[in-house]
Amino acid sequence: MKLLRDLLDDFIDYRRGLRFSPDYLYALRRRATLFLDWLEPVHMVTTPDRIRTEHLEGYTKSLSTQCTCKGLPLKPASLNNKLYAVGALLKYLHAHGFTVRDLSAAIEPLKMPSMLPTSVLNHRKVKKMLRKIDITTSAGYMERTIIEVLYSCGIRAGELLRLRVGDVDADAGLLRVLGKGRKERMVPIGRTASRYLRTYLVAIRSLMPGSHQYDSLFLHRGGKPYTRVPLRNMIHKHAAAAGLDAEKVTPHTFRRTCTTELVRSNANLYHIKELLGHESLSTLKPYTKLTILDLQKTHAKCHPRELDEKRERG
Repeated sequence: MKLLRDLLDDFIDYRRGLRFSPDYLYALRRRATLFLDWLEPVHMVTTPDRIRTEHLEGYTKSLSTQCTCKGLPLKPASLNNKLYAVGALLKYLHAHGFTVRDLSAAIEPLKMPSMLPTSVLNHRKVKKMLRKIDITTSAGYMERTIIEVLYSCGIRAGELLRLRVGDVDADAGLLRVLGKGRKERMVPIGRTASRYLRTYLVAIRSLMPGSHQYDSLFLHRGGKPYTRVPLRNMIHKHAAAAGLDAEKVTPHTFRRTCTTELVRSNANLYHIKELLGHESLSTLKPYTKLTILDLQKTHAKCHPRELDEKRERG
């Protein structure tokens, strides 16, 4: 019987053959490894035939007691991501004959609370952040361009980092984006982001080290392609310079902010879904609550009876 560690390698190779992205595979391996790291020392289980439903129940309970580096409980989404990786591995083991039954059925994901999106900036704060960036330097201009693209297009950080020079049609205002599951989609670029992209490509990127060696759209210091950590650090830096809570402003903040602004402007939800590369409209459900909240604020501000109430209290 093969060891679970070896089978995890086989599982990741299998998923790689299905053309899942490197970022997805890295996260899947890391989360599944957490399960094996718990299973081996606690229950002395190293082969798939010895996994039992009580082990899965125990692991779920152990996750619920874990905390973040700041001492806060893990969010349901984080817990479910870890459980999903375990379930996916168990499905693979059963499908390939390493377990008698599909043990993934014993894993019950946590119910996700229906919450409004967090880490969202309003347009005024985004403009303040953008204006603080020194675009007289080549690095500053590129960083402004990156944020303009994130805010305008609502693409994911991984999608931005996978962009190639040939994916940009600044004149037509379009980006070819490689999303989850290696699915391509065309995304519109706003006029401002298009203008920055056009100038960046002609006047800055073409002169950067590595511009002839790599076809990645955005290059970091030394001419190598931009990666996640420098991207996050760059955004933290500019958020702090604008007086914002830097830790809460991430690349994904601009995806949420773009979506929020479009929903508030009554954009067609189907069009928003296509822009973001979502499979279902259900993923936009938290954002639709924004319209009723805005309506409540307008009602409280403008309705004469509400104004009477304020006068009586004043």
